[in-house]
Amino acid sequence: MASLPSVVIGNTIKLESEFKRRTANFPSIEKRNSSSTYLDKAFDTSNLDFRELDSSTFVPLLQKCVENNSLQETQMLHAHIMKSGKQEDLFVMTSLVNVYGKCRAMEAAQKVFDKLSKRNVVTWTSLMSGYVHNSQPKTAIEVFSQMLETGSYPTNYTLGVIINACSALLDLKLGKQIHGYVIKYGLEDDTSIGNTLTNLYSKCIGNLDSALKTFWKIRERNVISWTTIVSACGDNRNPESGLYLFTKMLEDGIEPNEFILTSVLSLCSTIQAQDFGLQIHSLSIKIGYESNIPVTNSIMYLYLKTGSFTEAKKLFEGLETVSLVTWNAMIAGHAQMMEVSENTLQATRNGFEALDTFQKLQKSGLKPDLFTFSSVLTVCSNLLALEQGQQVHCQAIKSGCLSDVVVGTALVNMYNKCGTIEGACKAFVEMPTRTLISWTSMITAFSQHGLSRQALDLFNDMRVAGDRPNKVTFVGVLAACSHAGMVDQGLTYFEMMKNEYKIDPIMDHYGCMIDMFVRLGKLDEAFEFVNKMEFEPNEFIWSLLVAGCRSHGNLELAFYAAEKLLDLNPKDPELYVMLLNMYVSSGRWKDVSRLRKLMKDEKVAKLKDWSWVSIKDKVFSFRCDDKCEEIQDLLQDLVEKSRNLGYEWKENEEHHSEKFAVVFGLLKVEKRAAIRVVKSGSMCRECHNFVKIVSVLSEREIIVRDSKRLHRFVKGKCCCGDFGSLL
Repeated sequence: MASLPSVVIGNTIKLESEFKRRTANFPSIEKRNSSSTYLDKAFDTSNLDFRELDSSTFVPLLQKCVENNSLQETQMLHAHIMKSGKQEDLFVMTSLVNVYGKCRAMEAAQKVFDKLSKRNVVTWTSLMSGYVHNSQPKTAIEVFSQMLETGSYPTNYTLGVIINACSALLDLKLGKQIHGYVIKYGLEDDTSIGNTLTNLYSKCIGNLDSALKTFWKIRERNVISWTTIVSACGDNRNPESGLYLFTKMLEDGIEPNEFILTSVLSLCSTIQAQDFGLQIHSLSIKIGYESNIPVTNSIMYLYLKTGSFTEAKKLFEGLETVSLVTWNAMIAGHAQMMEVSENTLQATRNGFEALDTFQKLQKSGLKPDLFTFSSVLTVCSNLLALEQGQQVHCQAIKSGCLSDVVVGTALVNMYNKCGTIEGACKAFVEMPTRTLISWTSMITAFSQHGLSRQALDLFNDMRVAGDRPNKVTFVGVLAACSHAGMVDQGLTYFEMMKNEYKIDPIMDHYGCMIDMFVRLGKLDEAFEFVNKMEFEPNEFIWSLLVAGCRSHGNLELAFYAAEKLLDLNPKDPELYVMLLNMYVSSGRWKDVSRLRKLMKDEKVAKLKDWSWVSIKDKVFSFRCDDKCEEIQDLLQDLVEKSRNLGYEWKENEEHHSEKFAVVFGLLKVEKRAAIRVVKSGSMCRECHNFVKIVSVLSEREIIVRDSKRLHRFVKGKCCCGDFGSLL
């Protein structure tokens, strides 16, 4: 990144004594405006007689070009300035540099600047400001260095522009040098400078303390100052401090604007501070923001995040006009609520509410955009709603949004999670451009479907394409090695991640390696890998060890791992059921009694067993005690046929919910079509074996996504390799 030139570091430039309060006075209509005759008429450069204009009249006309965002009119005025001989007027030419920058024509601005016979600080600052405005902060800093080397003195405004350039580059080192410059000349209490410095430290995450120190040194804090520091608290994951600062702002008598209201409401959503949010809602109405779309959207999202669906819907339906942004907020709110719902049933309801809102949006006449599609596709992914996802895919093609990398990646994820690897491949191939996230999503999809070779080949393609893998990419790569039992390759990629890409292993990486060892029965190597970890194993690691030890008949190690798992989560009913089954099958009745007493002492809730199957626009839910006669009859018939193929079933044992959902799918889903089921908990080994056999008997593809992973059953085989069930 750029650094300050030697002339500044060496203190060879002496700033004028009045530098402290100098400001860059840009050309304005109030200055040198001797006539407003032409501005009273409709602005049309073709009708103006430029021979009658003096220098002062060009400036407001150039300002009109900015208001109209008209590069063509600016160029016409430029031509007339040259013809009228006003190119020697620094005031006019500085305005021209400024206007070209605002109209996003920096090449023209630079040409005007280069041809000037003389320049002042305002001219230099106009050029810098133009580069920052046009997302070229590095060039702005280079211009700043050139200005200092020529002996020009920066003003408050100049420093503010350069600090903004540092913020855009996240160049904290240079920003601190400028800050030192500000301190040296006593400008820290200047409102504009203080705001830009606070923003710099806010953007460079991890510097909230510096942002706060800078903020409190501002002499006259305005609403921009408060908005910046409140947003900084949110960006630095300290929402409580942000809410506290907002209350201090109100105590200081500063009236909020829409920007700080939306920031504060976002903080309320983060920590689900509903009571505080309700007060903000009341305040926004009181000061006249009840119809402000960004504020309304933020309030709606808060209500959705805190589970106040009725209030959110009431607010939504009470709007006179609903913009696409508001529709998107409502859909995205329900989509994100799926992630934080207390149970799968509630998550499913939120998902279908999002799809219903999407249908209403389409009927409203507004056209969905890429944000809409990405949110809806996420919902379809979580619901395993393939039909709706395919419809969204078609709409994305018609709208032209398919070319967007976000929508393309969302499609890959949707098809993957719905168990259709072919659809995921097609969506990936159709993407015109790919990002690291796109590559990683497809590698993960191959891995989850047990297509290890394809996952590793794609990883190599990604490296050839020049995209640098991240830690998530390596989770997909190591998982692919694990599924295929490729120990040597797995160890090679593990070392590549650490040594070539300097990525420190996280729990998921160790999980993939341990999974690879236990699948091959190398239990000692698995436990040895656990001992090498730099952190304590989590539930995922112990779950893998339990599954591996049980599968390979080492019950003592399985019991050890299961007890460790229980220590981490002493209230998980699934774990108790698993351990009870293990102890009962081994005849360890003392442990059975101990565990039941522990369940009573811990007040462990009863295991909730729910499964859902989506058919067209409807969702059908099942519990383990479903009494539907038609389902019971077909289930019993399948059990009898499965016994002939090696399935073991004890009479009078309770069937689990996914069996009923699968059987219902066989009855209601058209023949040859895949059946997709969502389960609230984990599949047990017995149900896993049953569904494998049913996929053979019915000649159907059956997808079950439980709380742990995706199971895709095709012709008696599951993509998890039979290591995905614990109970």
